Amino acid sequence: MNNDLGLLNRLNKPAGPVDVVLDTDTYNEIDDQYALSYLVKSGDKLHLKAVYAAPFFNEKSTGPEDGMEKSYQEILHILTLLEKEEYKERVYKGSAGYLPDEQTPVESAAARHLTELAMEYTPEKPLYVVAIGAITNVASALLMRPEIKDRMVLVWLGGNSLEWPDNKEFNLFQDVAAARVVFGCGVALVQLPCMGVVSSFTTGAGELEMFLRGKNKLCDYLVDYTEKEGALGSKNSCWTRVIWDVTAVAWLLDESFMEDKLIPSPIPQYDHHYSFDPTRHFIRYVYHINRDNLFEDLFRKLAES
Repeated sequence: MNNDLGLLNRLNKPAGPVDVVLDTDTYNEIDDQYALSYLVKSGDKLHLKAVYAAPFFNEKSTGPEDGMEKSYQEILHILTLLEKEEYKERVYKGSAGYLPDEQTPVESAAARHLTELAMEYTPEKPLYVVAIGAITNVASALLMRPEIKDRMVLVWLGGNSLEWPDNKEFNLFQDVAAARVVFGCGVALVQLPCMGVVSSFTTGAGELEMFLRGKNKLCDYLVDYTEKEGALGSKNSCWTRVIWDVTAVAWLLDESFMEDKLIPSPIPQYDHHYSFDPTRHFIRYVYHINRDNLFEDLFRKLAES
């Protein structure tokens, strides 16, 4: 099993402040807006160096490039609500499409910036890459400059739990080739699976009204948007809304927010299932979210003026 000491050390949760970039399909759902806001408002521990717009394709976009462009604009909008205009120069457009295969990167400003930024770090003091969309930008950077894999830690919300009957999860199935790159290249990877793990991180209108309504412009925007999306996405009047992207940021913050373990890196397959090889290098796998602990911290920080 290829598990060198450096990789295992990078898979440990960092003890002090760290430099972070965020890769996000921000216009896709409401949870990316929470994650970006939470990261910015955790500036004592997380030093935001860049934000990358990720591609996505669903009913909110006409294709991956349109999804990326809309996400780029939504990132700027959230930074305005956060009154962090100075961060806008750190926002980069990502890939216009997905990887054509597992050897060919997609050129973008985001991928190119990541290759350059990561080279400023070391295996002992890595750059942390929090990714909450299709992993195209990050995989492209790793293909462009493979040596950055030892200078970064990738925290990715993608795929479903190992026990889930399929692996057809939005972030992963958009670009399976990119997922296979990041699971296979040996980068220090922390996986937060969606269905079966972070799918427990939900909230509803009552909590949003109690803890966020009226606190500031950002909170009112998040409440209005979440309540609209929650009502549209459920046939029930008593709905809850998953805002799971927050958990990827939270992994860097506190020991009490989730439980994880080391496992051999699973292999995402093109038929939307995992296969397994016990000799593969380790990744860190999150298997439980301490939901109330994390929401208390999230709501408190978002409500700060």
